[in-house]
Amino acid sequence: MSLGAIVNLVQGGVIQVLSLAAPILGAALVIGLIVAIFQATTSIQEQTLTFLPKMIVILVVIGVFGSWMFTSMAQYTIHIFNMIPSLAR
Repeated sequence: MSLGAIVNLVQGGVIQVLSLAAPILGAALVIGLIVAIFQATTSIQEQTLTFLPKMIVILVVIGVFGSWMFTSMAQYTIHIFNMIPSLAR
């Protein structure tokens, strides 16, 4: 196995992880920003106020994008398993 193949394998894994995590993290970031602006304008400094909206939005995003995430991860896993015979040479 060459160094280039290893680099491509690691690069593909990192891109896969980032593409699967991006919708969830992006939604949590947006909701966190909205709640922070709300807290700043109303002077409510309750630390637990951000937890429930983030949790609800994360569950909604997983519900909306869950099938795509599963399909993407399954295709990547099948691709990795199909590469095993060529790596054993």
